[in-house]
Amino acid sequence: MAVLCSFDARKSRYSSCVSFRLLFVLVFVLTVAHGQVRYSIPEEMNKGSVVGNIVQDLGLDVKRLKSGRARIFTEDSREYIGLNVDRGTLVVRERIDREELCAQVTPCSLHFQIILENPMELHRIDVEILDINDHAPVFARKEINIDVGELAVPGARFSLDNAQDPDVGLNALQKYTLNPTDHFSLKDVTDSDGMKYVEMVLKTPLDREEKEQHNLVLSAFDGGSPPKSGTVKVNVNVMDANDNSPVFSQPVYRASLSENSPKGTVIVTVNASDRDKGANADVVYSFSQSSGKALDLFNIDAHTGDITVNGDLDFEKNKQFQLNVEATDKGGLKDSSKVAIELVDVNDNAPVMSVISFSNPVAEDSAPGTVIAMLNVKDLDSGKNGQVKCTIDSNLPFKIQQSTSNFYSLVTERVLDRETTPEYNITIRATDEGSPSFSTNKTLQLKISDVNDNAPVFQRQSYTAYVMENNTPGVSIFAVTASDKDSGNNARISYFLEDVLVNGVSASTYISVHAESGEILAVRSFDYEQTKEFNIRVKAQDGGNPPLSSNVSVKIIIQDQNDNAPQVLYPVQTGGSVVAEMVPRSADVGYLVTKVVAVDVDSGQNAWLSYKLQKATDRALFEVGAQNGEIRTVRQVTDKDAVKQKLTVVVEDNGQPSRSATVNINVAVADSFPEVLSEFTDFTHDKDYNDNLTFYLVLALAVVSFLFIVSIIAILSVKCYRWRRERLFYKSGANLPVIPYYPPLYADVGGTGTLQHVYNYEVCRTTDSRKSDLKYVRPSSESIISLDTSGTQTLTHAQRGKLTSDSVDQVR
Repeated sequence: MAVLCSFDARKSRYSSCVSFRLLFVLVFVLTVAHGQVRYSIPEEMNKGSVVGNIVQDLGLDVKRLKSGRARIFTEDSREYIGLNVDRGTLVVRERIDREELCAQVTPCSLHFQIILENPMELHRIDVEILDINDHAPVFARKEINIDVGELAVPGARFSLDNAQDPDVGLNALQKYTLNPTDHFSLKDVTDSDGMKYVEMVLKTPLDREEKEQHNLVLSAFDGGSPPKSGTVKVNVNVMDANDNSPVFSQPVYRASLSENSPKGTVIVTVNASDRDKGANADVVYSFSQSSGKALDLFNIDAHTGDITVNGDLDFEKNKQFQLNVEATDKGGLKDSSKVAIELVDVNDNAPVMSVISFSNPVAEDSAPGTVIAMLNVKDLDSGKNGQVKCTIDSNLPFKIQQSTSNFYSLVTERVLDRETTPEYNITIRATDEGSPSFSTNKTLQLKISDVNDNAPVFQRQSYTAYVMENNTPGVSIFAVTASDKDSGNNARISYFLEDVLVNGVSASTYISVHAESGEILAVRSFDYEQTKEFNIRVKAQDGGNPPLSSNVSVKIIIQDQNDNAPQVLYPVQTGGSVVAEMVPRSADVGYLVTKVVAVDVDSGQNAWLSYKLQKATDRALFEVGAQNGEIRTVRQVTDKDAVKQKLTVVVEDNGQPSRSATVNINVAVADSFPEVLSEFTDFTHDKDYNDNLTFYLVLALAVVSFLFIVSIIAILSVKCYRWRRERLFYKSGANLPVIPYYPPLYADVGGTGTLQHVYNYEVCRTTDSRKSDLKYVRPSSESIISLDTSGTQTLTHAQRGKLTSDSVDQVR
């Protein structure tokens, strides 16, 4: 019997059988001599499938198998077939793959023995493994690459790979097919060894430029039912031949480039294509020698076609370039193209400024609009990059005017003043309109020349100078200084003394002025007691043309020196007569005996007088007021006190060094005049006078009368002198004050003289000195106390004024 079964080749498993039992197990029992049995089974049967009933086929029973401990013996250790002793059948123990066991050898059989004991029996069993179509044809490679030159002629043959199918018989490989068949056909070839293979034959010529690769499919089919097949890709690569020249993509390449592009900047990439392939399509780019000087500025990559900057480009020198480019393949075939490069201007040039003319210095009185400088400004760039605008600082008294293209003028805009600004640093800035813009600065140092437009100016409107009296002629008193804002000779100042009258005479007799230094010198020695102050005028004149001048008033004040000693006005000192002050014995403490009146023609502290008692017969009885010179009693007068008392008073001023005068005062302490006469008789004896008392009285009266008359004459003389001086002053029109002269016996009534205080006295004398009255008036600056027998009274300010004006006339 034959068994027809089908198998799944992909799973290598047994699929189905023709009949339920017959196809499941096909047992071909052949009983031969020596107990040999042969079975045929398909490969890939499932494990446990029954191969055959060995009990029936060998004529044994199951008991014998068990009692004889039946078992299978194989020559190799692997048992594909097993024995089921309980049923007496042979079953598939392991998966059986015919191709693994026998490959292409046919028939393929398994050989083993069944051994029985008691008695020993040996039965040979052969199991033939039948092939099923469980394998499809398989090519060793997934793809087959074949290179065919494009110049190959039809009929050229190319060997292909054979497919392998491990199945045998009809299940093995049966035929090949090739698709598509436009250019190639398939031919079966059998070699001398009987081996079969296939070849691919070229039917029509190939063109690589049209189609570089042809993709074919080679299929192999076996004879199974249904048949199985295997495929492989056949890639036919058409090998190039140098039958095409390079071709540029454009006949002319155009590019724009900034002039400041650095070296290495890619401008444009030229491209030439060659329809050939491989080495035949390798194109080399180069510049043609006809490009000229541009070859130094540009570079071309021989392989990529990149044209790059190789030098310094300058729009101002060349605005465009034209390059001739060639493309050459390895076979020497060429093509050419042009590259037009246009440079784009970049603001890479700063404006250039040139000074054509420059007037320096310029006079400060130059009118507005005066041209100071002419400038030429240019910019090598183009368009807005070359448009330039000139400016200066708006705070300067100048402006920029454009006269013509690229020409500018620097002119004055306002009036100049050298004294305010003697020099200007004018920075002119030229700026273009590029982005970013460039600018150039030019600084002009302009000096302003001086014009004599300023008169000398003194530091003060007036001056006051002081000079000590008794000065040495030629001594420097003061120095005036004037300044002039101009310069040079216009600021050179000379000083002059204006001819004015001082006390009716020319000022030059008093003062001289140094022409260069302005130092004021004394021409003569001054006397404060004659002239206390005077005014002069000094003129300062510059050296300009015409000269300008100004003057100033100088007040010169004569300062006092302590050059005069105090002079005693009262009591009057006589040569031979004796005058005595009487003090009654009933006088109380503080009784005013008399008052020493002295003056000093100096002023200030030099005229401050102080009184002190230098000597006295009885120092405990009298005292002298240090400021007023009043001699008063210190204690009550007693009968024990001597009648005659002699006092010496020192009058001293406050100068440095101080000056002084002394006065002797005789005081008679008595209640009656005869007592006085008797005592003064002793005075005359002491002084060697032998005249009698009557003589002395007459002499004293004569002296007093004489002094009175002299005083009247002196007062009238002073008033006449002052009246004449005032008349002379008003007639001369001078502004100097009248300098009064004060005789030694009188005080300075005006309050500006040498006396610090003004004292007025009225003395009334009788033959009885004890009944004499003394009226004392204080200075006008204080409350005036009038002392008489009735008491003390303080006068009002109005009374003091009247008393002051008449004080000189009241001295008796």
